[in-house]
Amino acid sequence: MRKVSLYILVLMLAVSVSSCGKFYKLEKSTNWDQLYTAANEYYVKGDYNKAIILYDKVLPVIRGSERSELAEFNYAYSHFRIKRYIEAAGYFKTFYDTYNRSPMAEEAFFMHAYALYMDSPDFNLDQRSSRDAVNAIQMFINRFPESDSYERAMTMIDDLQRRFEEKAYQESKMYYRLTDGLFPGEFYRACIVNFQNFAKNYPDSKYNEELAYKLVEVSAAYAERSVFNKKEERLNQSIGFAETFSRRFPDSSYTGKVTNMGNQSRAELTNHLKLKQDYESRTAAAREAAEEEKRNKEASEALRNVEINTGNQ
Repeated sequence: MRKVSLYILVLMLAVSVSSCGKFYKLEKSTNWDQLYTAANEYYVKGDYNKAIILYDKVLPVIRGSERSELAEFNYAYSHFRIKRYIEAAGYFKTFYDTYNRSPMAEEAFFMHAYALYMDSPDFNLDQRSSRDAVNAIQMFINRFPESDSYERAMTMIDDLQRRFEEKAYQESKMYYRLTDGLFPGEFYRACIVNFQNFAKNYPDSKYNEELAYKLVEVSAAYAERSVFNKKEERLNQSIGFAETFSRRFPDSSYTGKVTNMGNQSRAELTNHLKLKQDYESRTAAAREAAEEEKRNKEASEALRNVEINTGNQ
């Protein structure tokens, strides 16, 4: 049994050495027909790394010929199969631009988008490449609306949109955490704007109810801590957010809390308006008193001038 195993091992090594020797000779060869055939054979066998090496040698020579179309298509797919998605996307796009009348053109255009989609990161990472993928998929859908790959493309877009939504939601939660314990200012304003933008960009999101509640909470806290001359405006804004929440989510589990915050903001607004009215009354009285004092002073100065002129006469 051990002899049989040893024999098999020796045979496998011999085949491996032979295979390596064959590929080494191909790498050094300038027989373009042989290289072209071997590259296609390695591609069919799934040995994509060797196929790429041979295609790299032969493509510059055969480019423009009838054989280059298949070679460039396989070359793009070889990169895709070994998960070099960005390179694959570029090669598929180049293929489509060069051979847009080819029977493989539609597939190449789809694979350009699909490769970008496969390269797109998880929602917690930078999504710029994902937006490139969405643009590419949308271009494919617009160009080939009757394609068999249409539904698959739409599924890819939906998946990417969910990533964008999750990314935006996590960023909103980050802003919310930043406001905790901080003096009102840029953090509160950023949080309010972020929540509003989320609802605008993702009107059907499952997170809108939660973020609408947090919008009321944050705006109420912002108004409460605002300086006097900004308090009325921000209390009215918070009350408006509470009323909007109640209309949009009448059966929400947050309804009780939102109602309480809205009532507190209304009560605070009433007190603020009384203080404002009192302040304005006192300011007006002080202004009137100052003007009266100025008029009396001017009258006294005029009378004194008359007395001086009369005495001089």
